[in-house]
Amino acid sequence: MSRVVTERKDVIAMLAEIFREHGYDGTRLSLITEKTGLGKGSLYHFFPGGKEEMAEAVLGDISAWFRTHIFDVLRGATDAEKALDQMFAGVDGYFRQGRRLCLMGVIAASGAHDPFERELNSYFSDWRSDLAVTLVRSGTEKAESAALAEEIVGGIQGALILARSLDDPSVFGRVLARLKARCLPVPS
Repeated sequence: MSRVVTERKDVIAMLAEIFREHGYDGTRLSLITEKTGLGKGSLYHFFPGGKEEMAEAVLGDISAWFRTHIFDVLRGATDAEKALDQMFAGVDGYFRQGRRLCLMGVIAASGAHDPFERELNSYFSDWRSDLAVTLVRSGTEKAESAALAEEIVGGIQGALILARSLDDPSVFGRVLARLKARCLPVPS
């Protein structure tokens, strides 16, 4: 039986979990209809461009969340240490303490990277650069900040994969704690 959905935004969260679980290449329209309960007609009504438009909408939604809850917090912070705390707490919450993969990372690592290259590059480069600037404001040497920001973003992504692979979400929490400790200013 088909589900009644009144708005496109209602479908985006469902699609995100389907793409996250099966990857872009592994997600077929039949799987989407099965998991969402929506018929093909409803899906094409909301997403005339098909699966690619669905993925674009999901990635746009993820980017908007990160822009609001992570990047803008880092950019606009007057208290850098508080902003870093908020970033780590936001990341932990968004990724459900290591129980949810990063769809940006899933797609970036897949053969489906090319159609979404601009969105993916923006997500990772904004995070890295905003974090680097915040690290400088928190006391990290400017020369070290870009490398540390890269290490942190890469560490978060790797911890998500490791937690999923080992079926042990606590791995994510431990890695986050170590990465956060790397951000603390060194006492004089």
